[in-house]
Amino acid sequence: MNPIQDYNNSQTAENKAICDALYTIISKNLSEAENKIWHAHPVWFLDGNPIVGYSKLKDSVRLLFWSGQSFDEEELQNEGSFKAAEKRYTNTDQINEQDLKRWLEKGREIQWDYKNIVKRKGILIRLK
Repeated sequence: MNPIQDYNNSQTAENKAICDALYTIISKNLSEAENKIWHAHPVWFLDGNPIVGYSKLKDSVRLLFWSGQSFDEEELQNEGSFKAAEKRYTNTDQINEQDLKRWLEKGREIQWDYKNIVKRKGILIRLK
């Protein structure tokens, strides 16, 4: 069984289509990343550091890049008090594969060290 496919299958038809599309594009473009269900949502990691994930919100599916605020991408909205940024989808037509591929490449190249954030008492250090 694939836990991420189980997650996708548990969504409504429209949200499942969004999740399946995101899963396909992320897996193809971050093939070296480990993926798993983390805090109840699909997340991809490089060297133990979270890069990208998605989650079902009340009215949309949120795609989250942990270091996304450093990407300089106007389509991504700041999320939370660290470096994360998000894009929300309500329909598969809103997914721009070229944008997503570029963001995934930036996710690989621009990383903040979330893996050790607890050890560092909430201080984020840039890895790359």
